[in-house]
Amino acid sequence: MAKITIDDIAKKVNVSKSTVSRYLNGGSVKASTREKIQEIVDQYDYHPNAFARLNAKQSRMIGVILPTLNSKVTSRVITSIDRYLRDRDYVTIIRNSDHDIALELENLSRLINLGVDGIVLSSISITEEHHKLINNTNIPVIILAQEDDQVPCIVNDEYNAGKFIGEYIGKKGHKKIGFITVDENDHAVGVIRKQGVLDGLEKYSVDSINIEYSDFSFVDAQNATWKLLTEHNDIDAIICATDRLAFGAYRVLRKNGYHIPLDVSVIGFGGYEESELIVPELTTLMFDSYEMGELAAQTITDMIEGREVKQKQIIHYSFIERRSVSKR
Repeated sequence: MAKITIDDIAKKVNVSKSTVSRYLNGGSVKASTREKIQEIVDQYDYHPNAFARLNAKQSRMIGVILPTLNSKVTSRVITSIDRYLRDRDYVTIIRNSDHDIALELENLSRLINLGVDGIVLSSISITEEHHKLINNTNIPVIILAQEDDQVPCIVNDEYNAGKFIGEYIGKKGHKKIGFITVDENDHAVGVIRKQGVLDGLEKYSVDSINIEYSDFSFVDAQNATWKLLTEHNDIDAIICATDRLAFGAYRVLRKNGYHIPLDVSVIGFGGYEESELIVPELTTLMFDSYEMGELAAQTITDMIEGREVKQKQIIHYSFIERRSVSKR
C-alpha cells in the first residue's frame, strides 16, 4: 500500500493539515472529525515519523527572526509569512536583530528556550555559534537570505543578480563607476552581491571602480555619495546595493547640480514602489520577497510535520529598466 501523508489524510477527510496534525498530537478535535481521521489512519496504517513524534506537544507558535523592521523587503517577507501561518492556525512571534549578530544569536536562543514549533531565521551572517544553537535543538530551523550547507535555506540569486547589473552598466559604456554597498557583515549583499557586480564590470574593462560603504539607511547613503563625489568628481555611474541607498544618492546628486542620468547614471536593487515615483524613475532589480516569505512559511511547516525539504531553494530576480541610466 502506498505511503500516506498528513496532507493526504487532510484531503480525504476534507479538513486542514493543522487539524489532522492537532488530532495526531493529542489536541482538541470534534468527535466526528476524530472518527474520520482515525478511520483513514487505520485504513492506511499511518504512523507519524520520528520527527513528528518529537513535536507531539505543539505550541502552534513559530518564531521569525528579522535583520530589521525598517525595510521594504523585510515587510514583504514577514507579511507573506504571517498570512500563510495565520491561515494554518499558527501564531507568528517576531524578533528584530537590528543588524546585530549578537542580538540575532540572542533572539535565536530565546525562541529555542520558548519552545516554539519552528524558527525562520532571516540572518545577517551564519556563524559557528548559529550552528551550535541549531544543532543542539530538535526545533526545525530554516535560514533566509544567507546560504548554508548544514541548515535548509532559501536564498536570493545574489551573485547572478549583481553580475547582471555590472554587465548592464558596462554595456551602457560607463567607465568611471561609483559603487555604494554595505560591509561584509551582511554576507549575501556585502560579499556575494558585491562580487557579482565587480565580475560583471570586469568584462567591460571600466577605467575605475570606486567603492564606498554605507549601512542600509538613507542618511548614510548620502554620506557615502558625498564622499564619492568629493574624491572622484568624474564618476559617470553609481551602482547602489539597495534602492534606499539609491534614494540617498539621488538627493546628494541633485543638491550638487548633477542631472540624472545625463551627468551620472544611478541604478539600484530592490524594486521598491517608491523607485517608480522619483524623477527620473529608478532602474532597478528585484527579488520576489513575497515569494520568499510564502516559501519560508511553507517550508517550516513542512519541516514541523516531518516532510522532507530541499537543502537550498533559490529566489530568482527580475530586471526593471526605467530612466535613470543612459548610454555613454
